[in-house]
Amino acid sequence: MNQELPHDADVVVIGTGAFGLSVTAHLARLGVRRVVALDRFKIASQTSPRAAGLFKLVQADELRTRLARLAVDTVRNFDVEFGVPVPFVHSGSLMLARTDRHSRLIEEEVGAAQRWGVEVELISAQEASRLAPYLEPEEIRQAAYVPGDIYIEEPASLLEAYYTAAVRLGATVVGDVPVIGIQVQNGAIRAVETPLGQIRTETVVDAAGAWVRQVSQLAGVDIAVLPMRHQLAITHPIPGIEATYPITRVFDAAVYVRPCRNGLMWGGFESDPLPLDPANREHDFCIELVPLEFRVLERCAELVRRVIPSLLDAAVQEHRGGLFTMTPDGRFIAGPVPKVRGLWVLSGCNGSGFSFSPALGRLLAEWIVGGAPSIDLGPLAPGRFVGAIDPGVLVERAIFQYTHYYEPLES
Repeated sequence: MNQELPHDADVVVIGTGAFGLSVTAHLARLGVRRVVALDRFKIASQTSPRAAGLFKLVQADELRTRLARLAVDTVRNFDVEFGVPVPFVHSGSLMLARTDRHSRLIEEEVGAAQRWGVEVELISAQEASRLAPYLEPEEIRQAAYVPGDIYIEEPASLLEAYYTAAVRLGATVVGDVPVIGIQVQNGAIRAVETPLGQIRTETVVDAAGAWVRQVSQLAGVDIAVLPMRHQLAITHPIPGIEATYPITRVFDAAVYVRPCRNGLMWGGFESDPLPLDPANREHDFCIELVPLEFRVLERCAELVRRVIPSLLDAAVQEHRGGLFTMTPDGRFIAGPVPKVRGLWVLSGCNGSGFSFSPALGRLLAEWIVGGAPSIDLGPLAPGRFVGAIDPGVLVERAIFQYTHYYEPLES
C-alpha cells in the first residue's frame, strides 16, 4: 500500500461495491468536495460484479416500487446526469407460476403494482412463450408481463460507471486499504483509522457489503445483517437466443433466467441456503473463497426443465457466487445510526442491492447533504436493528427472508 490518503474528508465511504460507489458518485455530484471511498479489497471486486444485473419494477410494497422506478430512471439517465454511459438492455420481464397458490400471488402483485403506477399486465402462457421463445408454455398457469424492466449484461459496467463519475467529480476512491478503527467521541464520529494513517471526518457511510456488521462494530454499533451465499450460472451461446428476450422469473421454483452472452443466465433461491459470515472466517477471507456448489444450480434447472429445457442441455461457461446481506425483515438498511452522530449505513441488499443501488445511493447522498431524501426512507432506518441481537433469531429470520424471496410474507 503506497497510496497517500487525505488527512481530512467531508465524508468517508467504506466499501466500493454498488452501494458504496453509488453514494460516492452522488455525493460528489451534489457538490461534496472531499469524498473518500475506501475498500479493504480491490475496488469493486467483491459481490457486486457477480450480481445477476436484474432490475425489477414490481415490488412487494409501495416504497420499494418507488425506489425501483427511481433506480431504472437513474440508469437510463446516467449519461445525462454524469456524462458516463451505462449499457443496459430494455428487455421487459415475465413473472410465471405453475401452481394455483403462486398464480394468486402473481395476480395480487400485479394488482398492487398497477395501483402504484407500474405498467404490468396478465398475459396468456402462449403470449409469454412468444415474447420469450426459450419458454415452453404447457405448464404455465399464470403469466404477467412488465415491459419496463431492464437488465445490465455485465454488472461490472455499472460499477465502472459509478467509479468514473465519482473520480471525474473529484472523489478519491482507494482500494486495498482496510479500515481498522473508527473514532467516536461524545457520541459523534471523529476519524477513520487505516494502516496508512488517520482520516479526520465527521461523516462515515458504512457500505461494506458482507463486512458491514464488522465495520459498524468499530464504531460500537451492532447491526442485524447476515451474509448468505447466492449462486448463478451462464451458459455458452444457445442458437436463437436474443438479448432483448425478457427476463423470466418462475415464482414457484424461485428461479430467474435472462439472456446473457448469447446464452442464458440462471440462478435460484435455494431452500437450504448457506449463511456465511466473514467474521467467522479467516482474516484474509474474500469473495473468491466463497464455496460454490454447482449441484444447487442443477437442482434449480431441474425444477424448471419442462418450462426452460435449454438450461439442462447447454454447457456452462461461468459459475459464480456472492454474498447477499440479509436482514430479519427483508428490507434494506439505509440512513443514520442512532446514538452515533455522523454514522450512516447502506446495507441489507436482501438479493436486490445491485439493482436498487442507483436509487439508494442517490437518496442517501441527498439526505447527508440536504438533511432529507426526496423519498422518505424512514421504514429502512438502521435503528430498527441496532442493539442486542440474538444470533439464532438472526439466522432464522435471514434464512426465512432468503427462501421467501418470491413470496414476501410475514413469518
